[in-house]
Amino acid sequence: MADISNGSKGFAVKQGEPTRVLPAEETKKGLYYLGNLDQNIAVIIRTIYFFKSESKGNEDAAEQVKNGLSKILVHHYPLAGRLTISSEGKLIVDSTGEGAVFVEAEANCGIEEMGDITKPDPNILGKLVYEISGAQNLLEIPLLVIQVTKFKCGGFSIGMSMNHCMLDGIAAMEFVNGWGEVTRGLPLKTPPFLDRTILKPRNQPMIEFEHHEFDEIEDISNTNKLYEEEEMVYKTFLFDPDKLGQLKEQALEDGVLSKCTTFEVLAGFVWRARCKALNLVPQQKTKLLFAADGRKRFIPPLPEGFAGNGIVLTYSISTAGELAEKPLSFAVGLIQQAVKLATDSFMRSAIDYFEVTRARPSLDGTVLITTWSKLSFHTIDFGWGEPISTGPVALPEKPVLLFLPHQKDKKSINLLLGLPASAMNSFEELMQV
Repeated sequence: MADISNGSKGFAVKQGEPTRVLPAEETKKGLYYLGNLDQNIAVIIRTIYFFKSESKGNEDAAEQVKNGLSKILVHHYPLAGRLTISSEGKLIVDSTGEGAVFVEAEANCGIEEMGDITKPDPNILGKLVYEISGAQNLLEIPLLVIQVTKFKCGGFSIGMSMNHCMLDGIAAMEFVNGWGEVTRGLPLKTPPFLDRTILKPRNQPMIEFEHHEFDEIEDISNTNKLYEEEEMVYKTFLFDPDKLGQLKEQALEDGVLSKCTTFEVLAGFVWRARCKALNLVPQQKTKLLFAADGRKRFIPPLPEGFAGNGIVLTYSISTAGELAEKPLSFAVGLIQQAVKLATDSFMRSAIDYFEVTRARPSLDGTVLITTWSKLSFHTIDFGWGEPISTGPVALPEKPVLLFLPHQKDKKSINLLLGLPASAMNSFEELMQV
């Protein structure tokens, strides 16, 4: 067993040898198509799920979770394959059926001795997700890697590492919920719809929009220097229903907007505060990107259980000066326009735009908001009841902000972000609503 201790508060995890879990039945072989919406988000997402039951120990946890994984891979057979490059130079899956990587591990303490497990901390939580050593690039990292770690208290965790090109947040939650269902011997509530060719580019690409989400923004505020020179500080901020209500009142008080959603007001508030905290010069352009779920927006809507990326990046662009000087309704209004932009024609234009340009969205001068607050984490059940905690292991990139569901109060949202130390001090002050 490999011993990963890292010296973090004496927390150590012993990992067994990785094995492969194959689908329980013979599955389809050959090349499996990934669409253009899958191409630009080929990043590894690591998530962790903690379970503890009063009535059931963790002795059989690894075995049961492993058997369930073998069953769910029959339905989600592309996850048992490997990533490769197609003749067009795009990512595609070779459905080899070689299986997911599976590791059993043991921690030297109980879950409660780990401190705040809801806070993403790669030094601690990273030990609960198996990392493939020696991988030179994404093609060498298996599409799905699972680590089950038993704790001394009778609880256990499932650490999952998955390539985002396979599933977006909604599809990933349907996968994990389904995995729990088959582990408990139940039928799948939402069988996956695997045919991604329904989102193929048009034969004659039609780029009907300008697609500023791909724009490079020049850093005239020297922010990159700040990121290089100062330590990154990661913090979580809780927005309960009272605080969210106050923000909505603030956004509507000048009468410019008649209504706004929780996402729109929180995104506007945070975008504005982050620009102020980074001390951007007034002429600095700033771009906000976020994923709009296209499942119901496409015409026709995507089938239920669509197992892929059904999300499209939409954007707002402003100058830091305008965001800071104008009332909150200005930022929220820009985000409402971005939400409205995500129509069937915009999303199909984005698919065609990638086909023609192979462009990747630039993250310079950009804030990317990822919303996990509506994902169905709390319904996951492998036979030990719902998780006591779930969430990401770490933030994927510097400009990424996460809206996470609060563990106990489903109406509250946790904002997670990282900033250079001096900017984080200013940001904290700006969070006082």
